[in-house]
Amino acid sequence: MAKIDILVGTTLGNAEYVADEFAAVLSKLGHENVIHMTPKITDLDPRSLWLIVSSTHGAGDLPDNIMPFLEEILSQKPDLKGTKYAICAIGDSSYDTFCLGPEKLAQALESCGAQVYVDKIQIDVQYDHVPEDPALAWLEQWQDRL
Repeated sequence: MAKIDILVGTTLGNAEYVADEFAAVLSKLGHENVIHMTPKITDLDPRSLWLIVSSTHGAGDLPDNIMPFLEEILSQKPDLKGTKYAICAIGDSSYDTFCLGPEKLAQALESCGAQVYVDKIQIDVQYDHVPEDPALAWLEQWQDRL
């Protein structure tokens, strides 16, 4: 079974709810997973799948609880060549910075050698008032690959 680190960036709680749902499904499937509300590189296993669930805050930024993680990656530039990640981005398309925060994190991870595991999902709260529903449908599409 797979090991998954779930990294959460949340301001209003939507990303946290999605992460909790992911953890429940992954546990039922027998996968080991840990939710990180304030992720740090030293707390993560570079061989596990990093499942990032984050909203966008302000002018296209990451939420305050995960912003230090981005800054840590940018300053330390860790070797992440063996690391794979997936992104579940949550945003509001009425803003021109729709889902930009998680995209900044993806760029930083890729600059350190991390590789995309599956295509990201961008959930628009304008249309999906319960972001857990499209997030779980996305996970269901690829959970058998774990």
